[in-house]
Amino acid sequence: MNNVKVGIIGAGFMGAAHLENLRRIPGVEITAIADINMSAAQKLAEKFSIAHVYETWQELIADPEIHSVHNCTPNTLHYEINKAAILAGKAILSEKPLTNTAAQSEELVRLAEEKNVLNAVNFSYRNYPLPRYARQLVSNGNLGKIFLVHGHYLQDWLIYPEDYNWRVDVKHGGASRAVADIGSHWCDLVQFITGQKITAVFADLETVHKTRFKPDAEVETFKGKEQSQLKGLREVPVETEDVGMVLFRLESGAKGVFTVSQVSAGHKNCFKIEIDGSRMSLQWDQEEPNQLKMGFRNKANEILVKDSSLLEGESTDFIHYPGGHPEGYPDAFKNLFLNFYATLIKKIPVNFPTFTDGLLENRIVEAILKSSSQKIWVNVE
Repeated sequence: MNNVKVGIIGAGFMGAAHLENLRRIPGVEITAIADINMSAAQKLAEKFSIAHVYETWQELIADPEIHSVHNCTPNTLHYEINKAAILAGKAILSEKPLTNTAAQSEELVRLAEEKNVLNAVNFSYRNYPLPRYARQLVSNGNLGKIFLVHGHYLQDWLIYPEDYNWRVDVKHGGASRAVADIGSHWCDLVQFITGQKITAVFADLETVHKTRFKPDAEVETFKGKEQSQLKGLREVPVETEDVGMVLFRLESGAKGVFTVSQVSAGHKNCFKIEIDGSRMSLQWDQEEPNQLKMGFRNKANEILVKDSSLLEGESTDFIHYPGGHPEGYPDAFKNLFLNFYATLIKKIPVNFPTFTDGLLENRIVEAILKSSSQKIWVNVE
């Protein structure tokens, strides 16, 4: 396969992010986009010269010219679309969560293996260079024995009861919001860097706003601050969590704790993780992604700046600009897409998050929901 024709399902915030970064991938041609909001889809199609615009995802998947599908739709559609793409024999790259339940994800993992369909989930943060290097340091034993893993993922885009988005609605976003939406990224990166799975959780979740005001018009993700311009607000009940605190254990017995929130003023996309070992600690902050902080007991702490001449191993494959030239959020998408399509086009086996990783996150989220509901420790299946 020399050239891949790609279709994108979903013309919102994430669909646009995929579209922009797919244009940076050699051998990829974006030929179609689908969204029930035809106006949004046509706007993107005109902006990026996309030939075909479909009103339904079924039409896009039925297009025989399309080899690969990017699923950028609301969570509740992930299972149906991912399954249809697999059955059509098309490579599929899905936004997370893979589905809204572990049972659905188990089916997709099995089907993808049976049909030999290439698949991936967009856990983008593991595609930054410095988390990759952090993984190498842990694997090489530089940290020693891991004692503690901690951090948080904080946002403020849903801080007011007038803030609304499809993610708030259980019917579209699923039973979990803050944990499934951003906590899943945090858990995936912890497991990726440490090389250990989360085995048990104890959680306390809270819905700060028991009701919110839903407008007649659809609200794009992270656009809550423009909410006051929307009309037809009506009060609706909210079942999903705004905040959560989670204790957890890793396979080695190491302890961990993290906080997620979508109602923390001043935090736009504050994703921080720290790993404390017997020899040193590591700290990475998504809002300062080109720095890896290293802590020591008996010497001065260090800050490693992203620079291919200072790193080694696979982390250098994720760097595309010299030191002092920052790379960030869009470049993490690009790195995933480069690896995914290198595998599809050139048959080069590359490590990237697959449906199996998506299934693991479903199981963690379900354990967290059960733990918070029953106020007990819950083992992750």
